[in-house]
Amino acid sequence: MKREEILAILEERFNKNINYHKDLDWNDVLKCLDDEILDSIRYMEETCGEPDVVVINNDIYFVDTFLESPSGRRSYCYDDEALLKRKVNKPKSSIIREAHDHNVEVLNEYEYKYLQSLGDFDLKSTSWIFTPDSIRNSGGAIFGDKKYNRVFIYHNSAESYYSNRGFRVKIKI
Repeated sequence: MKREEILAILEERFNKNINYHKDLDWNDVLKCLDDEILDSIRYMEETCGEPDVVVINNDIYFVDTFLESPSGRRSYCYDDEALLKRKVNKPKSSIIREAHDHNVEVLNEYEYKYLQSLGDFDLKSTSWIFTPDSIRNSGGAIFGDKKYNRVFIYHNSAESYYSNRGFRVKIKI
């Protein structure tokens, strides 16, 4: 996807979802988009994340805002340690590896809940969430969804993966 194409998509989405980033001007955002950031945003777009600008605690990010967990980033276990433990039916990668390789970060629990306050996300899918060490060191990882007009955070073994579970990412600008 060429630079002009992605910028046109991002600008249209920015203007459509103004409630994600009140009081921001697209031209100010545009000034922050160097080639490295744009490559990460392109990854988000090409894996069906529909990245848009979201302000979280006065910091400005591009965040996956597709209504469901990005379909191009599903069926991954949590991290490389979990991938190594998986003996049969290994997924092709882990969410932590994919995020690292594309210079993005997996949303943490606070950010995931904040995103959910902006709309109804993951009504039919689930999304892995960056997991605190205290949980990960015990073999688990967390994920979330929204049901009954409420955000739920669950746990699973980090080796697990499902066809309807992906992961949402962000990149700070």
